[in-house]
Amino acid sequence: MPVGISVNSDDRQYNGRITWYVLLSCMIAASGGIIFGYDVGVSGGVTSMDPFLQNFFPGVYKNMKEDKSISNYCKFDSQLLTCFTSSLYIAGLISSFFAAPVTQKFGRRISIITGGVAYMIGATLGGVALNIWMLLVGRILLGVGLGFTNQSVPLYLSEMAPSRYRGAFNVAFQICVSIGYNSATLVNYGTVRIRGGWGWRVSLALAGVPAAILAFGVLFVPETPNSLIEQGKDQNKVKKVLRRIRGTDDVDEELKDLIEASYASKAIKKPFKNLMQRKYRPQLVMSVLMPFFQQITGINVISFYAPILFLTIGAGENTSLLAATVTGIVGSTFTLITVILVDRLGRRPLFHVGGMQMLVCQTLVGVLMAIKLTDHGTMEKGYAVSVLVLTCIYIAGFGLSWGPLSWVVTSEIFPLEIRSAAQSIVVAVNLSMTFIIAQAFLAMLCHFKSGIFFFFATWVFLMSIFVYFLLPETKGIPIEKMDRIWREHFFWKRVLGDGELLEDGKKIESM
Repeated sequence: MPVGISVNSDDRQYNGRITWYVLLSCMIAASGGIIFGYDVGVSGGVTSMDPFLQNFFPGVYKNMKEDKSISNYCKFDSQLLTCFTSSLYIAGLISSFFAAPVTQKFGRRISIITGGVAYMIGATLGGVALNIWMLLVGRILLGVGLGFTNQSVPLYLSEMAPSRYRGAFNVAFQICVSIGYNSATLVNYGTVRIRGGWGWRVSLALAGVPAAILAFGVLFVPETPNSLIEQGKDQNKVKKVLRRIRGTDDVDEELKDLIEASYASKAIKKPFKNLMQRKYRPQLVMSVLMPFFQQITGINVISFYAPILFLTIGAGENTSLLAATVTGIVGSTFTLITVILVDRLGRRPLFHVGGMQMLVCQTLVGVLMAIKLTDHGTMEKGYAVSVLVLTCIYIAGFGLSWGPLSWVVTSEIFPLEIRSAAQSIVVAVNLSMTFIIAQAFLAMLCHFKSGIFFFFATWVFLMSIFVYFLLPETKGIPIEKMDRIWREHFFWKRVLGDGELLEDGKKIESM
């Protein structure tokens, strides 16, 4: 049964309810996150499989199995190995800039379909790879899919969702990322047992399954009302779509706000240039720092290299893959909890609680590894279990906070006139940082050793301070009215100045 809701906004109400039509449409679109999560999880798993290393990275395999003189922290230090992981993200970074105009001009659906098709081709190439170059080309095509879907899926979810439950809808993307990651770790745990050493091919090729669901499923979902207006479609058609997705005929107020926002956006001819204007300064800062902070938490150290980390502290191949599966399940569980809490408690409280968990756990893992893991030998079983438990608590904190909420906040704070441009920056920064960390981590682990965890803990401390002072609460505020949170904030209202002028010359005073 649909759930009826009424949303307040500056004494206005948007009538509507969560319908099955919206739920199914958003579930299909959010499945783009499954592919993202699967690719993150599968890369860490296959790079810990002996047959995969023997085929493509024999030097790393020799260091791991034969060379006893190399430090535990340096066995996997290979730029070619990290290139396998990071090539996906640099390709995603470049393609995101092409995805922005496609998303704006042709709609969210076309961008999602393009990403799904690129994913399917990339997964096929990875599964049949005969040499390192085929493997890397497959990863690059997966990156193209990533750039398009990460650009369009958060926008689609944010624009389709009723504003009161927009946070929960956007968390669906992170839930799908978690589902994909867990699926990859379970697949890896199963395929490593396939005799003949070709299990890694199954792991890589199965990414094509959710890609096909996404590419073909989106053919049957509607375009968002925001995008239809942006493309200049007939208002009666937009009203019909809005009535269907809201489950009510009374959509005039919301349609009026959407049209006004669209007119304002069309007056902006150069969105990237206009994003640099003073009135968009808070959004510009958030579009850069939120994805930067999300990646510098160190989460991708766990996501990409969890099996390798557990191999480093002395776990066996099967045990390391199982430990990665456990951490993934924990992350998914707490992301689901966030769905329930995000529109009840708000964004800021979850950022605070999750940030504290992450800070404490990373610090303790660093201490344990500094004391108990030397350059040679293995960590005692009890301490290794402690590292696993602390890692799970750390991932729980990420699942409550920076994992889903950085996507939630950045998908809801941008006005329509700069939305595609700002989302491009979000995706570009996210993928840039993902690429840098993926490429640099194994070398950093080799040189910093246990200090790598103190490095990430310091960043978690800094970003927690940033959220406390500079991120206003966005819970329950419709996207079309989101500009008011900056005019009411103690710091950002000074950045914006005393007010802004409307076209009729009236002044909006700071509150």
